[in-house]
Amino acid sequence: MLWNSALVAIGGFFGAIARFGVSNWIKQKYPSSFPIATLLVNLVGSFLLGYMIGKGWNASWNLLFGTGFMGAFTTFSTFKLENVTLYLNKQWKLLILYLLASYMLGILLAFLGMKAAGM
Repeated sequence: MLWNSALVAIGGFFGAIARFGVSNWIKQKYPSSFPIATLLVNLVGSFLLGYMIGKGWNASWNLLFGTGFMGAFTTFSTFKLENVTLYLNKQWKLLILYLLASYMLGILLAFLGMKAAGM
């Protein structure tokens, strides 16, 4: 049990650092009122998690990379907050685009990740 917690913590540490770095880089390179950084991070995460599942990794690798790294790299809470912000600012087109792109592309990329892994 302690080992499993350590795997999740280690993966989470590196996932959070990776998300912070990637998100900041995207925001600097592509400044916009559209939450492109969160969208791209979550889409990459969907593909990678699908790939990992498709590879059928053992429980330890799933804890380290799936639960730990990918759990911290991707973000559901920021995604929801950005949707609420777009709603409150009455940016309807961006809100609909963000929702559709996140859900539709996220599911598609998870499926493609599984296929790329040979599942």
